[in-house]
Amino acid sequence: MNNSESRMQHSVQGTNLADILERVLDKGIVIAGDITISIVDIELLNIKVRLLIASVERAMEMGINWWESDPALSSQAHKLEVENRALQERLERLEAQLQA
Repeated sequence: MNNSESRMQHSVQGTNLADILERVLDKGIVIAGDITISIVDIELLNIKVRLLIASVERAMEMGINWWESDPALSSQAHKLEVENRALQERLERLEAQLQA
C-alpha cells in the first residue's frame, strides 16, 4: 500500500467515525450497569452506573439540564447560590430579632 492509499483509507475511516459520533450525539446512547458485592447473601456494596452520551440539545429535549444549576459549570448558578446564601442569613437575623 503506498502513502496515497494510506491517507485515503485514514480519511474514509475518519469520516465514518465522525458520522457515527454525529449519530450517537443526535440520538443519544445510554449505558447502564449495576455492581453488587455480597458475602453470604449480605449486600456490602451496591454501585449503580448510568452513562448518557448525547448532544446538549438532545439532553435538554429529554429534560436533562443539570449543568445549568451546577455552580462549578454555570456563572448564573454561582450568582444564585450567593444570593440564596445572603437570603438565608437575612432570614436567620430576622428570626433572631423576632425571638428577642
